[in-house]
Amino acid sequence: MNARIGILGLGGVGGYFGGLLAKAYADNDEIEIVFIARGETQKVIADSGLKIISDDNESIVFPSIVSNNPEVIGKLDYLICATKTYDIEESLLLLEKCIIKNTVFLPLYNGVDATERISTIYPDNEVLQGCVYIVSMIETPGVIKKVGSYEKLFFGCGMTSIKRLNALQSIFKNAGIESYLVDNIEETLWEKFIFISSLASATSYLNQNIGEIINSNSSRALYVELLNEITMIAAVKGLNLPADIIMQTILKLEKSPQNATSSMHRDLMAGRKFELASLTEFVVNEGLKYEIETPTYQMVLDKLSEKTTA
Repeated sequence: MNARIGILGLGGVGGYFGGLLAKAYADNDEIEIVFIARGETQKVIADSGLKIISDDNESIVFPSIVSNNPEVIGKLDYLICATKTYDIEESLLLLEKCIIKNTVFLPLYNGVDATERISTIYPDNEVLQGCVYIVSMIETPGVIKKVGSYEKLFFGCGMTSIKRLNALQSIFKNAGIESYLVDNIEETLWEKFIFISSLASATSYLNQNIGEIINSNSSRALYVELLNEITMIAAVKGLNLPADIIMQTILKLEKSPQNATSSMHRDLMAGRKFELASLTEFVVNEGLKYEIETPTYQMVLDKLSEKTTA
């Protein structure tokens, strides 16, 4: 099978999984991995490769191409999208020349509205749904640090041919990526969203890491209130989530590295733009849409909105 796979966004998610793909298919004539990057990240990777650091080893990988020029990138069979959610429209419109009628998009963003937003831009293309569980981040441009051993990638789509889905699954498996092709992908996506939205909102509002939230009664109580509000919305939407989803999410948090935090909190602390609209404001708006009260999410949104204009 011949396939050209673009990786858009070389942060913790795109850099890590893109790195695994680039390493696995470095000498493969049929599968080509293209990194879509700009600025310092592009320069570092072109000169020195992408470095991936985990708890017990590190490796350096080189993609077939690293560029932000559509003419250099060329036509793509698959595009794995892992930028920040506030960059979805701008970043994808710039790649219009790389998109053909058979290009399949796999969004791996935080949030749950990416598939709809991509389909608005490219209505004739197949857009999958996907999410990952991983603790990884940019240490410096061109260097990705992964914390802990937990890493899982889920994807699927009821409208895409099973042949194309299985082909992508084979590409992931052969690269050593723990990936799962699932039928009920929307429920899987919302299980992840419940985890990341409540965590991002709590860590950013409280300015605390995971361990600090777990070990403080007041912080833990706020986190649980966020979980109660977002799971109520999921229930009203008719999503078939586990009855004990709140307890499962808390256990997931307790198994996470205690010194870790959310990417939104890291961006906030660094004074960068952060994903408030997709991870916090979206829940408030869904609450208004379905007439579900979300006072804790609203409180978080009010406080963090001040940071976006500060």
